[in-house]
Amino acid sequence: MTDPARDLALSHFQWIDGHADVWRIFRDPAALSGVVRGLAATFESEGITAVCGIESRGFLLGAAVALELGVGFIAVRKQDGLFPGEKITRRTPPDYRRLRHELRMQRASLTAGDRVLLVDDWIETGSQAASVKSMVEEGGSRWGGCAVIVDQTSESCRRKLDVRGLVRAAELPVWSPQR
Repeated sequence: MTDPARDLALSHFQWIDGHADVWRIFRDPAALSGVVRGLAATFESEGITAVCGIESRGFLLGAAVALELGVGFIAVRKQDGLFPGEKITRRTPPDYRRLRHELRMQRASLTAGDRVLLVDDWIETGSQAASVKSMVEEGGSRWGGCAVIVDQTSESCRRKLDVRGLVRAAELPVWSPQR
């Protein structure tokens, strides 16, 4: 049996100048809808009460998955953008490009009864997801897991963060400079 969300993600994936690109999913309404349904389905029976996403693609996917699950959305902002109110912040360990980010979440967006799901397009090192998990727990909520389009993380990180991807990075077409 094939997974429609997985098939949509794979058919809309491309390499551009050696960089992985999933933006074509966002341009095709059927693909976007199918991928969002697939991401939501990975956690639909887990009692999720809120979905969070890291700017920028995490905002788009997370808000859409929140609507699909019938729950609210919690924004996780990077660096300096306007974000009023008391915040929980974390400086991430280096990501796949060796960059560190300051992530911020409004403290008032978390409640003790929440089970929070992080949604994003890709996970590799897990540095940002681990930072978000820490913020969620500091805010008194429970971590629900992480739903992504492409999972490229290690098995130990996958278990620690409960990562569920539509596609494993090893399943993507190999980049070729001739493409």
